[in-house]
Amino acid sequence: MTLRIATRGSAQATTQAGAVAQALEASGFPCELVIVETQGDRTQQLNVPLHSIGGQGVFTKEIQNAVLDGRADLAVHSAKDLPTDTHPDLVIGAFTERRTPNDALIGATLAGLPYRATVATGSVRRRAQLRRARPDLTFAELRGNIGRRLEQIPEGGAIVMAVAALEVLGIVQDVASTHGWDVLDPIEFVPAIGQGCVAVEHRRSDRVAAEAVAAIDHAATRAAVMVERAFLGELGSGCSLPVGAYARGSRLNVFLASEEHDVAVSETIDLTGDPETDREAAREVAREALATVNWG
Repeated sequence: MTLRIATRGSAQATTQAGAVAQALEASGFPCELVIVETQGDRTQQLNVPLHSIGGQGVFTKEIQNAVLDGRADLAVHSAKDLPTDTHPDLVIGAFTERRTPNDALIGATLAGLPYRATVATGSVRRRAQLRRARPDLTFAELRGNIGRRLEQIPEGGAIVMAVAALEVLGIVQDVASTHGWDVLDPIEFVPAIGQGCVAVEHRRSDRVAAEAVAAIDHAATRAAVMVERAFLGELGSGCSLPVGAYARGSRLNVFLASEEHDVAVSETIDLTGDPETDREAAREVAREALATVNWG
């Protein structure tokens, strides 16, 4: 049986899906890619803010539908794009080993940005975090594939990208040497939930797919990302919120800002290693953060 893998058609997405296919084929499961266009892809060139077209889920829903209606057996996503309220007939069968979770400024260092420099990013989280560190900065929208984004570095400014996106395409050194960059501390600049990880979904009823992807599930990454997703799930929203969470080892770092970005919570909590205890701790800190910023 050949496993059909649904993925977006961008270079990053197909490279990620190709890596999943290669790992599955090494375990004896032939694979082929099924390219699916998503709502997010259709608006890439319109310079429309991501949160204004639905936020989290705009890059995943159509890919999930391809699995649900039988056009594909597996759905491969960047985990940070995957909402916590996934379809009841789908299961996240694998989280692949996490790449570098950090964000990076490309084009300048944070300290080296001139007064009132422009930083381009479509992420409300990144804007809120950078505004806390540098209240003088101004911001511009940033959409498009990685190549297009690199062409939009403002004069005297910078763009923000996930380091993992550059790692997927193998262009880290080229970007660093050509444009210069500043990798941001993930404690102060808490990444998006699941950033740097790939999630693989299958139909709940598909035993063959479940067996196949179980072999590529990375236990430590799953444990960390599930704690992060518990934090996000308690907030009841996705990319439209300035929110981040990053679990590593025995620590969970979280970030949440108000809509106006004038109130923010940045907190670190201890984890026990017990999955349900840690997820409940993440949910509790989410409730406390919501009360503090009075969001919504």
